[in-house]
Amino acid sequence: MSRVTLLTRVDCHLCDAARSALDRVAQRTGEPWTEVDVASDIELERDYGDRLPVVLLDGKEHGYWRVEEDRLARDLDG
Repeated sequence: MSRVTLLTRVDCHLCDAARSALDRVAQRTGEPWTEVDVASDIELERDYGDRLPVVLLDGKEHGYWRVEEDRLARDLDG
């Protein structure tokens, strides 16, 4: 199971940028990430639907709208 999860939805331009950012973090850290479309889960849609994309680290919210690459890489190492 991946430590990093990106919550997204279809046609989300910020989600495209977040995918690219997570790819860069994965290259730096070697840590893979997974993606979940909130439309697949009513609770995720209700909790996060208006502020996507959301990055989860170890199941907890790490940030939303923009990926803080340096902070995420640091938190993955720590």
